[in-house]
Amino acid sequence: MDTAMLVDKLTQWIRQQVESAKASGLVFGLSGGLDSAVVAGLAKRAYPTSSLAVIMPCYSAAEDAEHARLVAGKFALPVYEVVLDEVYDVFLASIAAVDQTRPQQMAKANMKSRLRMVTLYYLAAQHQYLVVGSSNKSELTVGYFTKHGDVGDILPLGNLVKRQVRELARYLEVPAEIITKPPSAGLWVGQTDEEEMGVNYEDLDCFIQSGQVSPTVAQRILKLKQQSQHKRQLAPRPDF
Repeated sequence: MDTAMLVDKLTQWIRQQVESAKASGLVFGLSGGLDSAVVAGLAKRAYPTSSLAVIMPCYSAAEDAEHARLVAGKFALPVYEVVLDEVYDVFLASIAAVDQTRPQQMAKANMKSRLRMVTLYYLAAQHQYLVVGSSNKSELTVGYFTKHGDVGDILPLGNLVKRQVRELARYLEVPAEIITKPPSAGLWVGQTDEEEMGVNYEDLDCFIQSGQVSPTVAQRILKLKQQSQHKRQLAPRPDF
């Protein structure tokens, strides 16, 4: 399927999901990264007048918000900016008051994602919108997302590997600096997806699409997939 046809099909699919849910439009986080920029472009096509972008810095790099605003401007999207620094501090302090365990870096980072999702669902309820997640197939395969933090109501990029998302970005004319910068979830300063996963997206995409990677890389991906299985399924219930 060529890129133009894929964009059209994704746009129609998004409309169908919103109509099926009897919702009125879309709300999504705009991080300044590639995936959320593509979501923004698709949302604008699907719901030109009822798509809301939300920038949610939480001790984030200034460049992230700059790039997010660049995308919002590119697609002429209404944008809210909700600064979560103080909320994050109050939340951590409240927990520290009853639990003296030293906070783990990943636990704190995941809390940022969950605070952002709380924000999006509040706005979704206010406007009768669906929350659009930006996770792609590469990330979903290895569990590179925050449980109860990143997925949302619909995942238009969920069956596309990172390479395909990048192709969509070029077609949608996402600003070049966003397409070329190292992928990062912005969880802490200097953090990158590939360093944290221990595998690059090129190898990960090849593994998903053809399995043609080195045994070492395959082993790493399979380990990540196994460890994150709980993220890709509903909470288990007793079978009795």
